Amino acid sequence: MIDVLVIGGGNAALCAALMAREAGASVLLLESAPREWRGGNSVHTRNLRCMHDAPQDVLTEAYPEEEYWQDLLKITGGLTNEHLARIALRESSSCRPWMQKHGVRFQGSLSGTLHLSRTNAFFLGGGKALVNAYYRSAERLGVQIRYDSPVTRLEMEDGVFKAAYVQKENSEERIEAKTCVIASGGFESNREALREAWGVNEWGEHPADNFLIRGTRFNQGVLLQALLNKGCDQVSDRTAAHMVAIDARAPQYDGGIATRVDCVSLGIVVNSAAVRFYDEGEDFWPKRYALWGRFVAAQRGQTAYCLIDSKPIGRFMPPVFAGEEANSIAKLATKLGLDSTQLESTVREYNAACSVTKGMGTFDHTVQDDCVTEGLVPAKTHWALPLDKPPYFGFALKPGVTFTYLGVRVDDEARIHFGGKPSANLFAAGEIMAGNVLGKGYLAGIGMTIGTAFGRIAGREAGKQAAI
Repeated sequence: MIDVLVIGGGNAALCAALMAREAGASVLLLESAPREWRGGNSVHTRNLRCMHDAPQDVLTEAYPEEEYWQDLLKITGGLTNEHLARIALRESSSCRPWMQKHGVRFQGSLSGTLHLSRTNAFFLGGGKALVNAYYRSAERLGVQIRYDSPVTRLEMEDGVFKAAYVQKENSEERIEAKTCVIASGGFESNREALREAWGVNEWGEHPADNFLIRGTRFNQGVLLQALLNKGCDQVSDRTAAHMVAIDARAPQYDGGIATRVDCVSLGIVVNSAAVRFYDEGEDFWPKRYALWGRFVAAQRGQTAYCLIDSKPIGRFMPPVFAGEEANSIAKLATKLGLDSTQLESTVREYNAACSVTKGMGTFDHTVQDDCVTEGLVPAKTHWALPLDKPPYFGFALKPGVTFTYLGVRVDDEARIHFGGKPSANLFAAGEIMAGNVLGKGYLAGIGMTIGTAFGRIAGREAGKQAAI
């Protein structure tokens, strides 16, 4: 019998498998995807948000625990378990040497992301390189790995794991293990589950029909639903998600980071009626970008449009796809399919409200510069530059779902809870439990922080339990 069964193939699963193997346990990892698509959403990542009290190789200055916690508290609006969150934050300060031991390499902040040099350590080669390094290390250490192995159901008794069933062509294979770590992600790729969660909006639309999935197509939420059906304690809700405003031309799946449009905070965003609907300058983009997908999802047709003029060019990570370009707002409106009269009116009112046009602010995209609008609803509270320097650029946006936050409740040993009691041998890590820390919102790099921290914890504790 296997000591530790790990279900999943991304960062959290690999961290768990490596930690359990280092503890001397025999480990089998089941990845539902084919080998060429292994790694789940982790292959689309770039960095890890790290707590540190002084400069460290690729990290500048300091990012102490309390500042990190306050950032998280702000973006979640208090929808977070402080005890578990602080565990993840503290783990982020000590995990990088372990990651490097398993082949992960880091680099300094990329051009266009320099504002993250203090908070985020970037992976050399991105998430794909990280995943490949972990798989190489796992194979070298003797972790058994099976691809194309979707787990369809779990055999349990009173919250105790007995076996997992793997789908074969025309049958199921039963796999027993002393302990099990479930790191199989959320349900963001399950279109029917998304439709059920989001229902019908005020215009009679199914919003989920217009959602694009930034990550893997293999996160169907099968085991998440199985655990909920078996009475595990739930965190978050079915509509909570890491949801980003992305280029409307992005593919249905696996568009990743490249589909993001990062100039929102430096321009304005309008809906299909050519009207602004939220404060684009509320905070720095890495702290707000995962809220904008939800804002767009609330608009008719789940579509919005980001507009900038020529002044912000070079101050944000350029998009992969060029936007529509025109020398007047009216012509840009025509290219975007918007009412030109209304868009001209929206831009004219916004420009007149910008304080920098009245000598009351100094624009600086690297800080919260307090360049605000006056008398405008909704206000723009930072980086309110008028759109007055052609050519103008416009990007159509759709909601891009990275992962869902509905998950299983865990404790500080990553044990899944049933009726308030921890399972003796069933653990969770990664997206399937991230809702314990992320009730809403997102900070750039914190998903990898949660996955790495609780993946390591789950693997360590599962290895310990298997040895008893």
